[in-house]
This record gives sequence, structure tokens and C-alpha cells, in this order.
Amino acid sequence: MRIVTRPDFDGVVCAVLLQAAEPIDAPTCWIEPNAIQKGTASIRSGDILANLPYDPRCSLWFDHHVSNRIQAHFKGAWRVAPSAAGVIYDFYRDRFIKDFSTLVHQADKIDAADLTREEVLSPERHPFLLLSMTISGRRKDAAYWDRLVTLLGRHPAEAPTDDPQVKARCRRVVEDNAAYRRFLLAHTELRGQVAVTDFRHHAEVPEGNRFLGYALFPQCIVQVRIRRDPADRNRVSLSVGHSIFNRGCRVNVGLMLASFGGGGHRGAGGCSLEAGEADGHLERIIGILMENKPNEA
Repeated sequence: MRIVTRPDFDGVVCAVLLQAAEPIDAPTCWIEPNAIQKGTASIRSGDILANLPYDPRCSLWFDHHVSNRIQAHFKGAWRVAPSAAGVIYDFYRDRFIKDFSTLVHQADKIDAADLTREEVLSPERHPFLLLSMTISGRRKDAAYWDRLVTLLGRHPAEAPTDDPQVKARCRRVVEDNAAYRRFLLAHTELRGQVAVTDFRHHAEVPEGNRFLGYALFPQCIVQVRIRRDPADRNRVSLSVGHSIFNRGCRVNVGLMLASFGGGGHRGAGGCSLEAGEADGHLERIIGILMENKPNEA
């Protein structure tokens, strides 16, 4: 039995919970959602798919993204929730020997972006939030993600920020956030209440706090972030997120981006676009966001 999940904090916590609840006998497979969407993921019978779109080849599926809802029968659990970890926690609640409530609460809080402006501007004061920022799917870092699963499984009520590897990465996050702040200020324009951050002309962009733009541009209700796909220079990666401070965006982002081959939550999502078609799609997406009309039935 194998866990297949996404390399973000929610995915890491999903793996912690599933290892505690099921007889896992294979290394965790870490993939991005577009591997499922494109049909390139090697999913097999016995796999437990978590925090990812459904694949009929898996044996169990757990997710919480509104854009991933399916009508077909499946084993596992799906519901709209702050995190996929919370869905798993409720499903297996009677099997756990350890108390995972603190860890699941942090997964809910971080994945739902239920944060204060102070937390966004100073994540180094909040151990689980800082830890979550050391996890990125942009780097192939399976050994580190596996290490976090082990550390959090041992002590789920504490962020393992004293571990030497984790401590070094946390220091790097603080440095990267400072550089990312400069990039955001230099490459973001406001189009009405839409903050458009375009990094396509930069081969290397520092990773940083994904909520920082909302704190720096408090008048925006939604941010669009654009960059070249680091794995395929012929594609453009797009992410869209409702401001977590100025909550006036009425567009369901996950549903909107599903029309462009992506998906996500009501308040955040992403997609990958062909570079040659990106400008046209971007104008349509930005136009929808500027119009700010509800798109839910």
C-alpha cells in the first residue's frame, strides 16, 4: 500500500495520518495535481490518493478541493473542508493512538489561509507556519518531505524546527521572504482591485510567502501570479488567490480555472498554460476577476 500525495504542508500531514492509520509498505509518492490532470501519473491498485484529483486506478481517495468533486462511486472521503488532512482525520479518528488534533488544526489553518497580517509579515514567530514554507513542489525534495513526515509523526503537537535540516531551511525561508518582497513590489501592478504579479521575464524568482502580496497590496481583493514553468519553458504557471485580508472577491477561483485546465479551492487555485496562448487566457482570467461576478450555480 502506497501514499500518493502533494508536496505541501497539507500533503505532508496527510501522509503522517495515513501512515498512522494504514499498513503502508512503500515509500510515499509525491506528485503535483497536474500529473493526475494530464494522465502522466503512475497510479496503481493499492494506492491511497490524498490532496489530489481523483484517479480511478487508486484504491482510496481523500480530498477537499471543490473543483475535484466527482459523481462516480469511490472508496475514501471527499468534502469541502479547510484541508485534506482534516478529511482523513475524521475518517480514521478511531484508529489513531497519538493525538493529532494540534497538527490537523495547523493544516486546516494554513491550507485555508486563516492567518493574521502579523503572521504573514512575521512567519518566523509561528513555528508551524514557518515550517510549512520550507515545503515546495518546485524542488524535487522527497527525502526532506519524508523526513518531515517522520518527525511530525513522532511529535505531532510540535513543529520540529530544532532539527538541523529543518532549522537550516527555516533560515533560508526568512532570507527568501525578504528577497520575494522586493520582487513583488517591483513586478506587481494593480488592475482595479486585482493585483497582477508577472515574473515571466525572470528565469529565477525567489520563493516566498504566498500570502505576502495581500499584506503589501491591501487594496487588492485577489492576486494573479504568473511565471514560466521551471520544468517546461514552453508553459506558463498561473496561480490565483483571494486576498485573505480584503475578502471582497466573489469569483470561485477553482471553478474558473477548471475552464482553463486547472482547478483548486473557491479562494485559490492554479493552472498551466501554453506559453503561446497564455496572454489571451490571462486577459480572460483577469477580466473575469475585475468584473467580480459570482460564477457558482
